[in-house]
Amino acid sequence: MSAWIYLSIAIMFEVIGTSFLKLSEGFTKLIPSIAVIICYASAFFLLALSLKKIEVGAAYAIWSGVGTALIALIGILYFNESISLLKIISLSLIVMGVIGLNITGMRH
Repeated sequence: MSAWIYLSIAIMFEVIGTSFLKLSEGFTKLIPSIAVIICYASAFFLLALSLKKIEVGAAYAIWSGVGTALIALIGILYFNESISLLKIISLSLIVMGVIGLNITGMRH
């Protein structure tokens, strides 16, 4: 399987795990707590596999940037978290930073 596919699936597991972290209510609910552990373990395993072919800086930038943007979107859409112009601008800057790091890394 492609390293980029591993990274993409790792990000999905991390985002799902973080969503379950919210639902676990501080690890007081058993099923969401177990899901957090399974999702995070899967995410880190797949991230490690992706690092066999992808530079760690690029992989981590994508991991953190895409994960942050998706979690913020999930927070707004499903957990009724606030949205503001500053939040939208900040998330846009994160996404632009990830794109910039990838463009820079591709020039080698």
